[in-house]
Amino acid sequence: MALLNILRYPDPRLHKVAKPVTEFGPRIDKLVADMADTMYDAPGVGLAATQIDVHERLVVIDITETKDDLMVFVNPEIVWASEEKQVYDEGCLSVPGVYDGVERPARVKVRALDQKGQPFEVEADGLLAVCIQHEMDHLMGKVFVEYLSPLKRNRIKTKLMKEGRGMQRDDARNAGRRA
Repeated sequence: MALLNILRYPDPRLHKVAKPVTEFGPRIDKLVADMADTMYDAPGVGLAATQIDVHERLVVIDITETKDDLMVFVNPEIVWASEEKQVYDEGCLSVPGVYDGVERPARVKVRALDQKGQPFEVEADGLLAVCIQHEMDHLMGKVFVEYLSPLKRNRIKTKLMKEGRGMQRDDARNAGRRA
């Protein structure tokens, strides 16, 4: 399978709203497999298609230590959320090295399709509930840093933009050495 490029905040493509998946088959199977490989390699516990510049409502999640329980959510929707909230330190593959507390519902019930198009529902709490909500935010064009204060968000944006410029210079320098 292929490792895919993960968009980095503040890339504007992270703010595109994903469209529903309407066709299932080999293309979705390959996309799910490639997204899973990319997530595991990163390493992360969740990845939304938006993060790899595919703007379809598709999420992969695996919160296990053993990385052997891949969950696939196609066209997910939260059908119930608890009034009880929890603050969880979140990180994101699109915002590398940044972790901060985000308050979300402690429990959710989600309705989705699996990668073959079969409907299912899951009730989640703890890390799984956080991960589902975080990845579904990506499908709506929202990155977790948008829950933070404008000051924190601007510091993160500046830091990542500086790192991105440094990486581009390193890539150009290394490309010159390979030529």
